Amino acid sequence: MKAIAQRRETATPDVLLERILCHDVRDGAGKIAVPKGVRLDPAAVKTLLATPWEEIHLLALEPGDVHEEEAGRRLAAAVTGDGVEVKGYTGGQWTLAATRRGLLRIDVARLAEANAHEGISVFTVFTGQPVEAGETVAKAKVTPLAIPEQTLRAIEAPRAGLVAVAGFRPTTIGAVANERLEAKQRARFESALKQKIDWFGSRLLPVGFAGATDRGVADALRDLRREGAEVLIVAGASALDPLDPVFSALTLVGATMERHGAPAHPGSLLWLARWDGAPVLGMPTCGMFSQATTFDLVLPRLLAGEPIGNRELAGLGNGGLH
Repeated sequence: MKAIAQRRETATPDVLLERILCHDVRDGAGKIAVPKGVRLDPAAVKTLLATPWEEIHLLALEPGDVHEEEAGRRLAAAVTGDGVEVKGYTGGQWTLAATRRGLLRIDVARLAEANAHEGISVFTVFTGQPVEAGETVAKAKVTPLAIPEQTLRAIEAPRAGLVAVAGFRPTTIGAVANERLEAKQRARFESALKQKIDWFGSRLLPVGFAGATDRGVADALRDLRREGAEVLIVAGASALDPLDPVFSALTLVGATMERHGAPAHPGSLLWLARWDGAPVLGMPTCGMFSQATTFDLVLPRLLAGEPIGNRELAGLGNGGLH
């Protein structure tokens, strides 16, 4: 592309046509007559020639150059993945929105690689969070008024979007809580948990309230599996007590602990076990009613089909201080 300082005395329609205006041009009243970034069509040229100015700055596109609006449209399309759509163009930016309720997945490495290209700007909300259908998850734009075609092709080449939303999988969930809870606490816990699980499109079985024996907890877990529970939640265990009945109950049913404790707060006492392929998630006590904890970071990932184990829980440390 070529930058041109165009003087008024040599300006003709032929000279101005198809050039890109680098700055706003205002009329005699101070209002914007022709805005920056416009590719001058005959109507814009006519307005420009009727406006007082001495010199304007233009860009002349050369073969292989792409105007910012078209370049931004192609950029947005290139980074849009499954569960995301390009919604519209305003203020030089193309908006990407979720097409379904689900878990946002950003290919962070490819995002950084795309943004390393001169003139490319793709910005998103944080990866790994639940989003609603219609929610804005990213925006894309090119920062100059035009960009080389080869830059766009480098980003389009992988042919796979780097911003995606994984839909939640309808899952049957069973929960066991401590029998010592009072009736009002039981109702509050079950209501809060059901509200969360309903939002994900999953089903919560009637909550089991087990006594303070490992056999009672083990029986409650087995009952939930027989009723079809694919994910199990255990609340109310004394997570710092290795002799708590919940942990010996896990041994009785043949479950194995994958991680005890998470590097995040609140909810650092979350734990995760695995029983015949089914995750057993230990809910931190602080998350039993309404407070958002590590439980609310891990459950959405499980329901989106992500494999969760020790290494994934260890990754919560980045950003785990709230």
